[in-house]
Amino acid sequence: MRKVYDLSTLGLITFFESMTGARVKDCIPDLAMFIVEKGDMGLAMGRNMRNLKSVESALRKHVKVLEFDENVEKFVSNIIHPLVAEAKLEGKNLIIKGGDRETRARLIGRDRSNLGRISSIVKRHFNVEDVSVA
Repeated sequence: MRKVYDLSTLGLITFFESMTGARVKDCIPDLAMFIVEKGDMGLAMGRNMRNLKSVESALRKHVKVLEFDENVEKFVSNIIHPLVAEAKLEGKNLIIKGGDRETRARLIGRDRSNLGRISSIVKRHFNVEDVSVA
C-alpha cells in the first residue's frame, strides 16, 4: 500500500529523523505517532530517553514511538504495549485476545476509539480486513 504524505507530515518525519537518527517507516501526525524501522527503537528513544524527550519538548506534545515488525502479531503487540494481549491472524481477520474484562475494555476504548486506531494502523501496513477483540 502506497502512503501519500503532505508537506507538514514530511517535515515531521525529517525533524524526527534528524533529532533521533532513527529511520521513520510511517508517521501519523494527528496521533503524534512515529513508526520506526525494526532495530531503530533504541536510537529513537536515546540514552535515558533523551532523544524522545527533546522531540516532545520541541513539538510540545506527547509522542508515541512504535517499532515496526514484519510479523503482524508482533506489530500489534508493539501497538498495544503495555497491555498484555495475544494477537492471532486468521485468514484476513486479526483477533486480539485480551484476557480479562478490563484489558478488553481498554483495547476497545470508549465508542470503539482505541480499536479503530489499532485497526487503521494495522491496515496501513498489512493486508488485513478486520480487527476485533475477543
